[in-house]
Amino acid sequence: MKNIKIYLLMATLVFSTTACLDKYPDDMVPADKAITTVDEVDQAIIGIYASWLNGALYSGYLTLLPDIQADLAYAVNGYSNQFGNTWRWNILATEPEYESVYAGLYNVITRCNFMLDNVDRVRQNTTNDDDLDRLDQYCGEAYFARALAYSELIKLFCKAYDPATAANELGVVLKSHYDGDEPTIRSSLEASYQFVLDDLERAAEYLKLEDDFDGVLYSTPYFCEYTIYALRARVALYMQNWKDAEKYASKVIDSKYYKLSNVNDMITSSQNAYQYMWSNDESTEIIWKVGMTISSYGGALGQIFFNYDFQSFKPDYVPATWVLNLYSEQDLRFAANFVTQPTGYPHGLQWPLVAKYFGNESFIAQNMLHICMPKVFRLSEQYLIRAEARANQKNYSGASKDLSDLRRARFQGGNGTISVSEQNWLEIIEEERVRELYMEGFRLQDLKRWHKGFERKPQEQSLTNGSSLKIEADDVRFVWPIPKHELESPGSQIQPNESNK
Repeated sequence: MKNIKIYLLMATLVFSTTACLDKYPDDMVPADKAITTVDEVDQAIIGIYASWLNGALYSGYLTLLPDIQADLAYAVNGYSNQFGNTWRWNILATEPEYESVYAGLYNVITRCNFMLDNVDRVRQNTTNDDDLDRLDQYCGEAYFARALAYSELIKLFCKAYDPATAANELGVVLKSHYDGDEPTIRSSLEASYQFVLDDLERAAEYLKLEDDFDGVLYSTPYFCEYTIYALRARVALYMQNWKDAEKYASKVIDSKYYKLSNVNDMITSSQNAYQYMWSNDESTEIIWKVGMTISSYGGALGQIFFNYDFQSFKPDYVPATWVLNLYSEQDLRFAANFVTQPTGYPHGLQWPLVAKYFGNESFIAQNMLHICMPKVFRLSEQYLIRAEARANQKNYSGASKDLSDLRRARFQGGNGTISVSEQNWLEIIEEERVRELYMEGFRLQDLKRWHKGFERKPQEQSLTNGSSLKIEADDVRFVWPIPKHELESPGSQIQPNESNK
């Protein structure tokens, strides 16, 4: 296995989207006329990173919709009806948002396949060792990006993984080549996850750090060895592979390349390290973020929580009361995550708004509001993964330590120690995941894999249609429907989900 250096791509990012599974990105050219040099491979990788700027992905629907659909927020009387069908659980195969997520993720996959199908030709004509190292790096990044995209498709459009039944459950359409005659048919859930794991194995070979690497890895917009481990841990958790979930989360935690942002450490005179992570998108605990600049950015992640017009706030959604009540007085995450403001609606609702997504201060200075760099992998998630994996292996002391280590970084004075047992570990971990990962896109998947339902009860000025809602465990709508146009496209053999019916 070859050790390689981290090569940073310094070019400006641009992005485009593709409409559906079988279309190529508009800015691509035929394979036999593109990618003949190392620099052209570099440009292809830039396109892969840029594809994550799509507002249907982490800076928009992919992050927000799963939590809006679940029980974390309420639509406010007078709202704009943004995501209204999803919030009301009117889950439709014709919903543009689901179509956009599906197409956006396959756009990433298409770009990766395009590069990977052509890189060997470039390698055969390359003799410079540094250039060969660059090609290895680029291959690792492409394999990881493809694995990440497929993992998100599986999470949203497939049932929760059960090792006993996964071989007989529907997975996703697996495409490993840009051109070819691969059938447009869904693989099994087991095969789909195995495809992700295989890609991560390949990525790990190419992205392994040199033994003497002593640089900085945190808060990066680029993939590296530890980004791979972070996704391996997440995927293992979803696959109920508790040993691997613990193993790969430990690789990240024990690497010492990352450190939890501590609420007791001040970065500026008014912001602690945890607050600064959300207001400036910089932190020692960020493993990978979607990088943005003033001239190249994605969606406005916080728009629906503020809709600020420089005069008043008219949020479409506000936090659920039960979520707000989870935070104790010493838990300083609350002050970073929420800020109480009067709204500009005629009813005058005053309620905590989702402050963590108000926007990056550099963008706000340019009057560009509610734009944040999505933090797709953070160290805190790895602590939560390891705690859950350990609890499932009956290592309750280990789970307690992980939860306590995380909470001590979030509580005033370094308090927050907690203990779990066989009787309460799932409840405590569930609550901690809500506190820590609020509106980061995890809740729907958590409820699905835990086989839990939920019930909404009306709160102040919540929209009547949707506020009194009871969803049973394993409701078929926990799995998003395959977009209708994919099922009806000529020659399609894609099987529908139960939510399509």
